[in-house]
Amino acid sequence: MSGYYTQSEASALTRIIATEMLGIPQMTFFLKDDVTLKAEQEAMLFDTIERLKKHEPIQYIQGYSDFCGLRFKVTPATLIPRPETSELVEWIAADHSGKAASIIDIGTGSGCIAISLAHKLPESKVTAWDISNDALAVAKENSKANGCAVAFEEVDILAYRPTGKQFDIIVSNPPYIKENEKSAMHSNVLDWEPHTALFVPDSDPLLFYRTIAKKGLTLLKSGGTLYFEINRAHGAETMKMLADYGYTNIELRKDFADNDRMIKAVKN
Repeated sequence: MSGYYTQSEASALTRIIATEMLGIPQMTFFLKDDVTLKAEQEAMLFDTIERLKKHEPIQYIQGYSDFCGLRFKVTPATLIPRPETSELVEWIAADHSGKAASIIDIGTGSGCIAISLAHKLPESKVTAWDISNDALAVAKENSKANGCAVAFEEVDILAYRPTGKQFDIIVSNPPYIKENEKSAMHSNVLDWEPHTALFVPDSDPLLFYRTIAKKGLTLLKSGGTLYFEINRAHGAETMKMLADYGYTNIELRKDFADNDRMIKAVKN
């Protein structure tokens, strides 16, 4: 895969292909012992290499991604779960451990946030919304496969009119990448992952945050908590927007790479 990936990327992909997809024991792989592949293994290897040359994400080729200790089916209809998102899940789980909270995940995609929270907070009742019926079909499969009860609904948050239903927690990892940031993105994201789950107009980078914060004033119970994963370039701006809507106890956290990435706010 020389010329397609950096040396470190190629090494990581080689390990995944060998040990996870072809089933070669890790000791055999690391000792570089000779291995004779069966015909079906050779076919899988050549197919995988050709797909990787097109920069298709290895998670889509495998058909799954691991997140928060669970395994999630992923397809081009869903974003691939990121490690930084797991930090948001851990934050919520730590804040509400042992509590029977009502939780809604807005823009659930593969269902990774909602299902992980249902797993970590088994006394809670979790609802998840997405605009994409294809993504919801994948999320429902993931919920069943992981034995976690989540109520999934097809909802466009931009068009949604609050009905009186309320929750203790709103969590969302909405689209937040600006169109002008496309040039800095790798093709394995830009060419493969769903753009509706990634991008917002340059003219309105807080479109989804502002919408969810405003509707959250009705969706959240008094004292309820809002959690966002954010664009690292708009931390201060997002905090100010939340304060302008009357949210309090606003807290910004960095991810493992020291980027502004998560915000928590409380409805009065």
